[in-house]
Amino acid sequence: MTAPSASLAAAAPLGQSWSDRFWTSHDGLKLHFRDYAGSAERPPLLCLPGLTRNARDFAQLAERLAGKWRVICPDLRGRGDSAYAKDSATYNQLQYADDLERLLAQERIDRFVAIGTSLGGLLTMFLAASGPDRIAGALLNDVGPELNPAGLARIRDYVGQGRSFPTWMHAARGVEESQSPAFPRYEASDWLGMAKRVMVLGAGGRIVFDYDMKIADAFAPAAGAPDAAAKVDLWPAFMALSGKPVALLRGELSDVLTAQAHAAMAQRLAGADAVTVAQVGHAPMLDEPEAVAALDRLLARIQ
Repeated sequence: MTAPSASLAAAAPLGQSWSDRFWTSHDGLKLHFRDYAGSAERPPLLCLPGLTRNARDFAQLAERLAGKWRVICPDLRGRGDSAYAKDSATYNQLQYADDLERLLAQERIDRFVAIGTSLGGLLTMFLAASGPDRIAGALLNDVGPELNPAGLARIRDYVGQGRSFPTWMHAARGVEESQSPAFPRYEASDWLGMAKRVMVLGAGGRIVFDYDMKIADAFAPAAGAPDAAAKVDLWPAFMALSGKPVALLRGELSDVLTAQAHAAMAQRLAGADAVTVAQVGHAPMLDEPEAVAALDRLLARIQ
């Protein structure tokens, strides 16, 4: 069963295409997800964001597919409209996966399509490893079982800095400073759009990143990351996707998923659709023509 129960369903406000809904973690956090209504005859799409990102990253994808597909876009703990954790040690992949298990249980979802960007792709593999039969299909966006330490080190360097900006244009320039190598074709309007996805107006009137800065604690060198993360054997979790419709996306300029690792993934997972998104680094926004086409091919296989 994949539709929300009547007691849990909530109507979207006038002019809004999604409902803001919530679930509760085992340690009592109120966690948020956007719920775009769609056909109950198809498995829902579970869209899982990257480390510092949130449900807004999937807005364009969800708007395009909603109606035909139910699209669920969670904010992981400490991001977006989800509560911040009392203990920063719970900002880890196993805890995120447990939180998602509770969301799936609340919504009585026993089969779904996972769309995972970066960290969200790792969580997709974990969910597949713990219950492969429920995976109707998966898209892994610029992530895989082998992670490049150089890319992880770059991410470690900017996560948790806590910068703030006086205006949205200043915020857009700030995002451009750190992300321009990954998006060389972006113009001012693109950077402004990205800023509004990753930031919010803070209580002090300045524009701030929309995540708990403490998520960096588990990603710090003292915690054994990122080098340890690059050495963990994730191939068994990846291979849990065997026999499923799978799309493997890589940004051509990515420093997190190497071309060699991407090729190895496609070789080991028979039938996977391996796609390189031109002139994009980590990670494609899923609005690029190559990414849109890959997702449509994936969903056609599931229909």
